[in-house]
Order: sequence, then structure tokens, then C-alpha cells
Amino acid sequence: MNILEKEKKLLSLEKQINDLGDSSTIEKLKNEIASFKETEMSQLSAWDKVLLARHPQRPKACDFIEYLFKDFIELHGDRLFRDDPSIIGGIGTLDGIAFTIIAQQKGSTTEENIIRNFAMPHPEGYRKALRLMKQAEKFHRPIISFIDTPGAYPGIGAEERGQGQAIANNLLEMSQLNVPIITIVIGEGGSGGALAIGVANKMLMLENAIFSILSPEGYASILWKDSNKAPLAAEEMKLTAKDLKDFNIIDEIIKEPIGGAHQEKMTVFEKTKKAIIKAYTELSQLSGPDLSYQRNTKIRSFGFLQRFNYDNLGGFKNDLYKNIRNR
Repeated sequence: MNILEKEKKLLSLEKQINDLGDSSTIEKLKNEIASFKETEMSQLSAWDKVLLARHPQRPKACDFIEYLFKDFIELHGDRLFRDDPSIIGGIGTLDGIAFTIIAQQKGSTTEENIIRNFAMPHPEGYRKALRLMKQAEKFHRPIISFIDTPGAYPGIGAEERGQGQAIANNLLEMSQLNVPIITIVIGEGGSGGALAIGVANKMLMLENAIFSILSPEGYASILWKDSNKAPLAAEEMKLTAKDLKDFNIIDEIIKEPIGGAHQEKMTVFEKTKKAIIKAYTELSQLSGPDLSYQRNTKIRSFGFLQRFNYDNLGGFKNDLYKNIRNR
């Protein structure tokens, strides 16, 4: 039973409470619900966390922005082609501190997802983000980015307009900025599409968010020629917040309520606010050149392949090498 099926069972139990009038039965059901949450919904697999990261009710970037930055002013366009709705950019204040905010935005409905291109940015989206980040550096504003994307849009038009170049240029330019950069992974962090706004001094991650080189379905299709093995792929990919904290790729995990961030959104917003202020307070002690140096040193120290113990992967390692040779 995955987390979504458990959630349906929990909702069914809660509905029974509303339909009952007998207080003793209600108390019994409440105890059953509490036990179910503690034993079933707090022990999550990597695939459960993938499902929670994609949950349609999970708070989106605009929800965080609306709660944290009451005076947010959105800015549009890359000054070259058009405005990309899949990336939101603008200026807002948090506890009296002015920030430049960059965020990948998923839709809450099918219609909004189509407008937002399912949070898969085009090159003009990344160029808009970089334009605003360079503006932030000019006016000495710290930068906050919210990551929530399956990946950069792979369409022909995006490739013709320089998708790879736009991502690569963002990585280069962000590594050199002389202002604090704080990144929060709030849902999916997919491939270069996430990295393009994720070169940061501090990377924070919600407990049930994911960050990976591609989707588990894509990984399973490449490795085993079977996308149905996505749950197994999710375990092998080490894409959870805990895994990434162990690898020192992220700096802090923001705890979520049992059942995911959508269960108690305000609690998650408050915890995120505290984590941002804490990170900014630490980074504000550094000079511009020191911020750039710290960011580059942090990235170069990942040593991901060296940290990953391939010797213990057995047949998986052999399958991986064989598939790489055959591609």
C-alpha cells in the first residue's frame, strides 16, 4: 500500500467519524486514526516520497510566496523572446529584508498546468531568472529560489532557442554572483531544469521533496526497459532529502507533518520562514567574494561518485555499466 492509498484509507476513517453520533465509537475511531498515522503514514519509502512530492494538493511556489512575501511584486520577461509563466520572478520582503525571488510554478488545475507548462521552463524562463538575479546583485539583494519541476522543457522549440545553453549559462553566472543565494526544494527537483536555479550557498529541502538526475520512471526505462519498476528505481537513485543530506548535497531538511506538506500548509510555511532567516543570518556575515568562493567550494566538494559506494551495489552496478555501454 503506497502513501496515496494510505491517505484514502485515512480519509475514509475520518469520514466515518463525521457520520457517527455515538461518542464511544468516535473515540475508538480517533484512536485508530492516531495509531494508523503513527505506524503506517510515518514510515515512508522513497517511492512514497516521490508520490508526495507530486501530490496535487502539495503547496506550490506561489503559496509560499504569498505567505512569506506579502508585498511581492512580480517582474516579467527575459528581454529577448517572451515571458515564461513556468518561472515566477520578482521582489519581496521577509522580516524587513528585501529579496529577489525566483520560483518554478506548477498549476493547481489542469488548465493552470497547461498555462504553466507543468513547471517545465523554456530557455526564456531561465534567462528571465538570470536577468533578475543579475539585477539582485546590482542592488545587493539576496536571492531565494524555489525548486519544483520535473525538468526543463524538452520540446523542439526550446532546443532551437538554446535550452542547454541557457541552463549552462545560469550555472556559470550563479556560481559567480556576489550576493547570498538560498534555494529551497519544495517538490520535485528534476535534472538540469532544477539545477539551473539551484546553485546556492545554502540548499534547503522539504522532508518529502525529491532531487534527482531524472524521474524514477525514466531511470527505470533506461536501466531495466520497464517504467513499472519506478518504485525500485526511486530506492536506488538516493533522491530523498535524507539521502541528499547524508551526501552533504543539501544543508537542512525542513520537517513536514505526517502525511505530507499539504496536511498542514501553514506549519510548513512557518518552518520554511525560520529556515530562510537562519540561512540568511549566517550568509549575511560573508563578503561578496567570500559568498562566491563558499558557493563554488561547496559544489566542488560534493564528490558524489566517490561518496556513493558502488562496490556494494552488486548486480545493479553491472546492469548500470552494461546499459551505459549499450547507449
